[in-house]
Amino acid sequence: MAGSLDGIKVVDLSRVLGGPYCTQMLADHGAEVIKVEPPLGDETRSWGPPFNDELSAYFSGANRNKRSIAIDLQQPEGRDLILRFLQDADVLVHNFKSGTLEKWGLGYDDVLRARFPRLVLCHVTGFGSDGPLGGFPGYDAVVQAMTGLMSINGNPSEGPTRMGTPIVDIGTGLIACNAILAALLERGRSGLGQAIEVPLYDCAISMMHPQAANSLMSGQIPMATGNGHPNIVPYDMFETSNGKLYLAIGNNGQFAKLCDVLGLPEVPCDPRFADNAARLAHRSEMTEVLSECLVQHDAFKLEPVLLKAGIPAGVVRNVNEALEHPHTRHRGMVVSVGTYRGTGVPARLSRTPGAVRAAPPRFGQHSRQLLSEAGLTEAEIDRLTQADIVREEPRMRETT
Repeated sequence: MAGSLDGIKVVDLSRVLGGPYCTQMLADHGAEVIKVEPPLGDETRSWGPPFNDELSAYFSGANRNKRSIAIDLQQPEGRDLILRFLQDADVLVHNFKSGTLEKWGLGYDDVLRARFPRLVLCHVTGFGSDGPLGGFPGYDAVVQAMTGLMSINGNPSEGPTRMGTPIVDIGTGLIACNAILAALLERGRSGLGQAIEVPLYDCAISMMHPQAANSLMSGQIPMATGNGHPNIVPYDMFETSNGKLYLAIGNNGQFAKLCDVLGLPEVPCDPRFADNAARLAHRSEMTEVLSECLVQHDAFKLEPVLLKAGIPAGVVRNVNEALEHPHTRHRGMVVSVGTYRGTGVPARLSRTPGAVRAAPPRFGQHSRQLLSEAGLTEAEIDRLTQADIVREEPRMRETT
């Protein structure tokens, strides 16, 4: 079944995570994505172990459903191949430093806009092309540090802590995907493409909720609260007799139900805990009351009881436990294609669902196929590969 983006062609010049995560989402929903890699490949191919079938887990997590070609864009003939691919492309994604495409004669304003007026160009960048930090390279952890994300993460006693997932790269990929879809939707009205800039820095600032909103309203410096929430109590992790349980109590009704299930009917009547503002002011006392009670309970037995009562709660599991959970499997959130195993497609479209159709490509796996589709003859392809302007999958080269 064709995905919702069937017929959309994406030329993906991006590497590492932000751009590739964006284009993988487009590919999951049916877009044709041509991953153009440099002569040494996307550097995340070597970010391991673990490896499987010569692919690192890191690379595999952001590059399925794509075809790979390796082109030396330092060479004029390599850049000419990009122009060939763009003749019928809808989207170009890259994360080169600002000014790189212009230096190569592929600038949007200088060349691409006039030559391909329907093209949507998305530039995933570190800090944007202008401003005091404009043009500097950006990396997830560094941007977490610079934007305050680290300062609000972790326990107060431990100091600023990097978030365990590369949240800036992933968030930027999500925002870039949304921007591309918005530009394609607008193109349906105007007939014209446009350039999009998506900086890691800007995305990190935008995702810092509710801490940024709190700061802008109160003027106070948000601090790390560990597993707790800066605005809501109880919204924290608690020890039980056999593991950790997280409670996310968002309103007074849920709090009353929690206390009823735990056998603490008098607690909501206590003025210190009557509403969220009171509980926030008496966070330590609230935590003590619940901790003394929950430590006597079995987390795995209590979880379904709380959920059935409409109380947001969950056992704190490790990654393997989460991936093996029956609900994860039921939702199709672990998928397999050959030896590739990955996470599923989270957005469910009723008529045109996304799908994992192909494993992540080996380096240069589709170079010859893509050049042939672009109209090059076998002799022309041989000349380009022999000159190392284009590289093929090593095993393919040995057999041709």
